[in-house]
Amino acid sequence: MMENLLLTDLVADLPQAVRLQRLVSSLRAHFRCGAVALLQLEEDQLRPVAIDGLVRDALGRRFAVGLHPRLAAILARRGVTCFHHDSVLPDPYDGLIDEHVGEPLPVHDCMGTSLHVEGQPWGVLTLDALTVGTFGDEAQADLRQLTVVVEAAIRTTRLEAEIRALRLTRGEAPLGDTARDDGEIIGQSEAISRLLHELTVVADSELPVLLLGETGVGKELFAHRLHRLSRRRAQPLIHVNCAALPESLAESELFGHAKGAFSGAVGERPGRFEAADGGTLFLDEVGELPLSIQAKLLRTLQNGEIQRLGSDRPRRVDVRIIAATNRSLRDHVRDGSFRADLYHRLSVYPIPIPPLRERGNDVLLLAGRMLELNRARLGLRSLRLSVAAEAALRRYPWPGNVRELEHVISRAALKTVSRGANRNDIVTLEAELLDLDGVEPAPPGAAAPPPSAEPGAFAPTAATLREAMDQCQRHCIEQALAARGGNWAQAARQLGVDASNLHKLARRLGIKHDDKHDNKHHDMPHRMAD
Repeated sequence: MMENLLLTDLVADLPQAVRLQRLVSSLRAHFRCGAVALLQLEEDQLRPVAIDGLVRDALGRRFAVGLHPRLAAILARRGVTCFHHDSVLPDPYDGLIDEHVGEPLPVHDCMGTSLHVEGQPWGVLTLDALTVGTFGDEAQADLRQLTVVVEAAIRTTRLEAEIRALRLTRGEAPLGDTARDDGEIIGQSEAISRLLHELTVVADSELPVLLLGETGVGKELFAHRLHRLSRRRAQPLIHVNCAALPESLAESELFGHAKGAFSGAVGERPGRFEAADGGTLFLDEVGELPLSIQAKLLRTLQNGEIQRLGSDRPRRVDVRIIAATNRSLRDHVRDGSFRADLYHRLSVYPIPIPPLRERGNDVLLLAGRMLELNRARLGLRSLRLSVAAEAALRRYPWPGNVRELEHVISRAALKTVSRGANRNDIVTLEAELLDLDGVEPAPPGAAAPPPSAEPGAFAPTAATLREAMDQCQRHCIEQALAARGGNWAQAARQLGVDASNLHKLARRLGIKHDDKHDNKHHDMPHRMAD
């Protein structure tokens, strides 16, 4: 029986994501329908946490309850709610059924139930079908009985998450996958999972953190997550864009000024450090700070005191620093535009943010989020990607990262509307609308690359798994060195690893500095943070 299968998974030692995915897959097979989705309520939005039968980008979408009357109706009542083929309410999954990818077919039948945990609304379970009459009285009665088991699975998953979170706060090793609340950080790749775990571990410390990454990777988003997970979460997070600070005003902005300190200073004014007292100060693009301000910032980090411009009285501040840069601060130290002592103060704990091209299919999840935002903004019934468009997104190297992806999706959606797309139709964005320079269209009839495929993937020839991993790592390092003209520091940044670790790994793999690549930085310290 279906109940026995679900109960077996309930008591099995499974990672959270695996348990919930098996749950929706089993339900889809049992009801023989097109798609099943489990969505968690977060404020006024429903976030998919497990899906089966919907397009991959659906996991990245957020469904605003107020904009989706079917979801609102399911959420508003206990028990099963059913919508038959003649319902006039728009279905949130129109055009998103995976087995008919490339065919923007409308959903015909839909049913769902609200889910409650510990007496509080948790979210909804939805089932959709393309065949009229799939969800009759028997199917609805069946779902009513299974709802209890589904809620038990969610309750078990929540309890396991709380246990893992408690172990993390005690400094113990996590069991299996790490529980987390990603907020608006969307992704399931190994690179982003490692990063989120590292942020969770370091957030509770008082160490300064230096976020490193290319333009557009979302450094501000990760800074907010660090603060939200820290013991300072109840205090303010103050954001300073150092690149936008004129040198003449930078000192006043950061440290404040006294009355009469300069022309126009008609009263005392606290600076950003005082505004962040007890909380966190986020210094974005810290590499742009003028040298004169760097010296004052260093003194504050050393003794915890600031001095307003034009005042002789020091003031104590308790501030945690999170800094971010898309530049190589080490190179700026070498050319004299950044103080070495300040660099070492800021980079106590450097964290590289992976570029989008290293995050695999996260690009589709992020695209799903942006598709839903643009669908709501433009008043469209449904907005989706064609198979060719999905393939183009996966092939493109994304030099502008997540920010560029956002612009690409928004521009394509606007184009299709401006060219006469009917807002009541299921609108599909084709690859040519994306305007991705340098991405060759797939040949006619060619299948989309598999989810894990990457451009220029390396196929190892070793017999054992360890040998294959060594071959693959050796290939990646040599490719990065070749692309960066033998510069090990730049190769490390491209690979998203600490340079000292790259040197150690290269030595273990038998890659010598003078084998194939001319290393022009023999004096590079073993520990690099940028």
